Amino acid sequence: MNQAGFTAQQRWVLGLAAAGSFMAALDALVVTTALDTLRHELSASVEALEWTVNAYGLSFAVLLMTAAALGDRFGRKRVYVCGLLVFAASSAACALAPGMGWLIAGRALQGLGAAMVLPLAMALLAATFAPAQRGKALGLFSGITGLAVLAGPVAGGAVVHGLAWQWVFWINVPFALLVAALVWRKVPESRGTPGRLDWRGAVLMVLSLLGLVWGLMRGAHGGWLSLPVLGALGMGAVLGAAFVALQRREAWDAMVPPRLFRSPVFAAGNAAGFLMTASLMGTLFFMAQFFQVVQGRTPLGAGLSMLPWTATLFFVGPVAGAMVARVGARKLVVAGLALQGIGVAWVALLADPQSAYALWVLPMVVTGMGVSMAMPAVQSTVLAEVEPGDIGKASGLFQTLRQLGGVLGVAVAATVFAHVGGYDSAQQFSGGFAQALMACALLSFAGAAVALRLRGKAPIFIQPTGAKV
Repeated sequence: MNQAGFTAQQRWVLGLAAAGSFMAALDALVVTTALDTLRHELSASVEALEWTVNAYGLSFAVLLMTAAALGDRFGRKRVYVCGLLVFAASSAACALAPGMGWLIAGRALQGLGAAMVLPLAMALLAATFAPAQRGKALGLFSGITGLAVLAGPVAGGAVVHGLAWQWVFWINVPFALLVAALVWRKVPESRGTPGRLDWRGAVLMVLSLLGLVWGLMRGAHGGWLSLPVLGALGMGAVLGAAFVALQRREAWDAMVPPRLFRSPVFAAGNAAGFLMTASLMGTLFFMAQFFQVVQGRTPLGAGLSMLPWTATLFFVGPVAGAMVARVGARKLVVAGLALQGIGVAWVALLADPQSAYALWVLPMVVTGMGVSMAMPAVQSTVLAEVEPGDIGKASGLFQTLRQLGGVLGVAVAATVFAHVGGYDSAQQFSGGFAQALMACALLSFAGAAVALRLRGKAPIFIQPTGAKV
């Protein structure tokens, strides 16, 4: 971290911002290799396992933009430290959870902490580094946070295998408290231009998305025509329409200014990012479970088995980011999402209890290469479409939609799995797994089709916060 040209204070800010972001990003993925253990030890249903993943992503998504606004108003360091403390407390609550209900509630609180940590880390960096230094600082920050993608499934598997699933969460507590203490001592306070907080918009967004997501997830298990499911979906739709109407009325001060969507490229880029993450997270939700349920691997073995995929994300991403200016965003996004779809569908065709692991390596590499090509390109083209004064809101919206895409992807994959698969036998799980991954492949192909509306523009560097891969 001792980089030439950075002052001691800048190195502290960079290291502590990256440390908190790494922890929050890691916890989006670390639980994936613990799902089968949770199913056995806490008698968790597929629906409960969905919420274990989605409670984190949903609360993170809906609160991210509000947390960033709070940092501008009350102080970025102060909100960042509060986020770390919330993350520590919620991690302890997860570790102490006596059942799935308490665990899911703890995961939702973790998502709240992550929503306060990840965007504020970026804001602290922007306030600390001059424009000429910012690219180098963000590159280091991106590399450190990107390690969460590589380490998440493996770290989760190692902890569950060597200790117990509770330690996936206990390990966060001392780390978060240490980082919080150092941030309070070493990082200077900064504030942005405090605009009016759109509390009505935030509440409408939270309630709308909660109704829609709960309805989608519950429909597969409680019946799509049941009164609770129809009521939740109806509430979500009505409140969503109210949110859109409010944003149109608020115009300039809106949480999501309608003017951003005047550009069809901006809309297409956000849609492509949404579908990309939906496919990715839906696949991740079942991949580690397949290696454990069907092939009998330990949690650590499952995490290691996924390295051809996750390691590809880490190594190819920086190269693909550097190619955006030369090749053009549209080519990289379309080709990347097509490759991700091909790789996921290929894995689905191999889903058999007797399938040799060696056959899985190439399709996992193809999948990793695809998302690595698409991710930096779609971020660059989305931000190139907005005015400089709107970059903060546009970035927050893009990250929010990516998180929501992950929530939807898990819900879709689990819904398909629930119709045709189950945990009673390896063959039954394989059948559901194959169909779920085919659905995820279709999401990726849909993203590639939407990305045809993109056009190349000068790239803008932005860190993919949340690392929800």
